[in-house]
Amino acid sequence: MTEADPLQVEGGGLPRSFLRPCLLLLLAETPSHGYDLLEQLAELGLPTADPGGLYRVLRALEREGLVDSRWETSDAGPARRTYELTAEGVEWLHAWAGALAEGRRLVGGFLRRYAQLGRTAQQPGRARG
Repeated sequence: MTEADPLQVEGGGLPRSFLRPCLLLLLAETPSHGYDLLEQLAELGLPTADPGGLYRVLRALEREGLVDSRWETSDAGPARRTYELTAEGVEWLHAWAGALAEGRRLVGGFLRRYAQLGRTAQQPGRARG
């Protein structure tokens, strides 16, 4: 794939910013700490996320008004930041879900045609006749 590819997918065929809707989904389910989100992302089947990258995305989501955070103190350990979804974050989650559903429809059409091609494909370098 080239840099100009409009799909911009990462390894595994995921959209480049797929971490964002995943975090919005997890935070829609329940407010969480960063470490908890790392574990939940693994449960979604995502490759192991970089903790530094996760926190950068959470901070970006907060700057954009999609996520709020607050510090929680504990007798058992250091204070931890809890993240939760905002009303605007819910709207973006719905938008992402719609876009991903449309993407699934388009990819499904591609894969159906590709499967048919597999039955009739010419060998590379052979002329079609």
